[in-house]
Amino acid sequence: MNERTGRAVDAASFESLMKEMNITDEEIERRKDWLEFADEDVQRVRSLNALARRVQDELIELLYHHFLAFPETRGFFQDTELLEHVKAMQKEYFIRLTEGDYNREYVLDRLKIGATHARIGLDTKWYLGAYAFHIRALAERLFEEYRDDPKAALDIFLSLIKLEFLDIGLAIDTYIAQRERVIRIQQEAIRELSTPVLQVRDRLLIMPIIGVIDPHRARQLTEQLLHSIRDTRARVVVMDITGVLTVDSRIANHLIQTVEASRLMGATVIVSGLSADVAQTLVRIGVDLSKIVTVCDLQGGLEEADRIMADYGAKSQDAVAEASTP
Repeated sequence: MNERTGRAVDAASFESLMKEMNITDEEIERRKDWLEFADEDVQRVRSLNALARRVQDELIELLYHHFLAFPETRGFFQDTELLEHVKAMQKEYFIRLTEGDYNREYVLDRLKIGATHARIGLDTKWYLGAYAFHIRALAERLFEEYRDDPKAALDIFLSLIKLEFLDIGLAIDTYIAQRERVIRIQQEAIRELSTPVLQVRDRLLIMPIIGVIDPHRARQLTEQLLHSIRDTRARVVVMDITGVLTVDSRIANHLIQTVEASRLMGATVIVSGLSADVAQTLVRIGVDLSKIVTVCDLQGGLEEADRIMADYGAKSQDAVAEASTP
């Protein structure tokens, strides 16, 4: 992947994150309105640009001296080259605060920074602490610069606070979105691990189901099973639900649909391991059990599967013999 392609993929990824977080142009304006960040605030913050550029090297050195003073944050900057790169990026980040252009591209840039810090594992308390340090340090120089006009200094400072809180809100939301994305990925992985489809022998599958079956997981196990039937050309599936404690009417009906879908793909499903509670629930809610082959345990399921496979083999041999008879 060349650098241009890499940037395109990166931009697409963050555009996707922006969409996932529902950060639209309307949402950006709504956030500004909530903070009362108006045109006059933009002008005040923009008036800080020359001062910000003049003191930025000093502020960045002070900030990273502060970072390196704490073992929790020092560990992120062991590499000298990395430290210098991050300093340069941080300088660019803070300078952009005072450039006066707070549109979609500005917000996207802030999301990138937040996502990067979330990815490397920088906890929010250190991230927010950096904002607090920068605000304090810049405020000292701002009031020194405007010592003859403290009212103007205060107005500029309050406008800067609004903008910094816009950034902080975006950063925290990015952390939350990234963490929720990781949790979703982990949940998907856990679901897949908790519902394996195992090929015992040629044309025979076992699907042990353990834990709670919610609607999402019910759909997932159906998709996994049907794909496995197609890939292995299975004739018999033993679906063992010994580890399932409860089944409601919606899940029971979904299991029936899974059995029917499997039959349409040429596989017979044997349900094993029904507990007394699940069996009573199925009867009470009126599930049509005539469409399901059930046995009491997994051993019984395998024995029934062997019988079905033997019958299938015998029928196949009879069909071959009949076809070969003149």
